Amino acid sequence: MTLLPSPLPDAEAQCQALADLIRPALTPDTALVGIFSGGAWIAERLAQLLELPDETGLIDISFYRDDFAEKGLHPQVRPTRIPFDVSGKRLILVDDVLYTGRTTRAALNELFDYGRPASVELAVLADRGGRELPVAPTYCVWNLELPAQTCLTLDQNDQGLLSWRVEEHA
Repeated sequence: MTLLPSPLPDAEAQCQALADLIRPALTPDTALVGIFSGGAWIAERLAQLLELPDETGLIDISFYRDDFAEKGLHPQVRPTRIPFDVSGKRLILVDDVLYTGRTTRAALNELFDYGRPASVELAVLADRGGRELPVAPTYCVWNLELPAQTCLTLDQNDQGLLSWRVEEHA
């Protein structure tokens, strides 16, 4: 793993690199499911780059978080939309940053409420380490180490372009 580079990597170029990693493993029954919000943006971009026939699934894990009782409901809850039958599908779950693994666990719990996929793989732009659960990405383009108080965030501008932002929290 590497420390945070300056300037931050080009998130648009990273999406292309992630598509290039995924492309050789595509099968006719592969579908993408993006986790709101950064993972949803990336999944939609990957679907275009990979020219996938199925519409992209979008998942909001707000009600499946294991810290829901402590933190309450996120103020921007969006409806989960999975426009295909997940049963028997090869799914690629897409997120922007993999950290503790808890978001991925919540997404898997919600996905299985929709059916039993043949398999689920994880694709992320950035893996920042710090895992609390045994979760690892199948596809990843950026491995780095960040202190716990540093937040790596993916933003989308009005033109739909993606970029990274770093914030320090006390």
